[in-house]
Amino acid sequence: MALIDPLFSIGFARKAVWKLWYPFLTRRLRGEEVLFLNYAFETKPPVGLPLDPADEPNRACIQLYHHVATQVELRGKHVLEVSCGHGGGASWLTRTLGPVRYVGLDLNPTGIKFCRQRHSVAGLEFVQGDAENLPFPSASFDAVINVEASHCYPDFPRFLGEVARVLKPGGHFLYADFRFAEGFADWEQALAAAPLQQIRTRVINAEVLRGMDRNSHRSQDLIVRHLPAFLHSLGRDFAGIQGSRIYEALKENRVSYRSYCFQKM
Repeated sequence: MALIDPLFSIGFARKAVWKLWYPFLTRRLRGEEVLFLNYAFETKPPVGLPLDPADEPNRACIQLYHHVATQVELRGKHVLEVSCGHGGGASWLTRTLGPVRYVGLDLNPTGIKFCRQRHSVAGLEFVQGDAENLPFPSASFDAVINVEASHCYPDFPRFLGEVARVLKPGGHFLYADFRFAEGFADWEQALAAAPLQQIRTRVINAEVLRGMDRNSHRSQDLIVRHLPAFLHSLGRDFAGIQGSRIYEALKENRVSYRSYCFQKM
């Protein structure tokens, strides 16, 4: 998850910003057990996903992962999540969907260290690495998951090529992210040009906004207690607080948040 694409329009400068921002967040928030860095998802009526009590505080974020990952069957599969953040989604999906192997990869070495210390789950491992240069052999995975991270990548088409490379024939790319209106055309063009067949897509602005509503109070509290005042505005956008710029842009459809399922043929 991140702030607003136009603010970081130069690819390599943007990547440098994220390489500083995410370790900073990890250091600031690790004591609060912040396991998810993505926005959230809530249906109307609520989806009512059954959760263990320990997972309940992260319901809205878990529901976004559930929406994306359950588009195909993952039981017994080899799964890669690119940009796993603090590992909350990786842990929950491994515990509940039954993949035989789940690898969470992230560029943030501080975050990967946190994930390894926090998430001890059979079949789950964490690797530090770059989304545009995946450190895995070709045809290694049955599914690749990417939740709300690709707008941070300087070379999105290269990332899509890497996803296709590491997927086995018949494997699936399960994906969710957002773009501002000025980025729609480039986003759609890159997805259409990728060596993957689109199976389905869905605009989920309404569901993400409901999830943001659910999480706003907790997120605002974390921002006030853990970020210096000059970063509060950035933190509000990053967390999707009610009334933030990203929240209002989603309401006004100046941002499109979409989920996808692709298959490597």
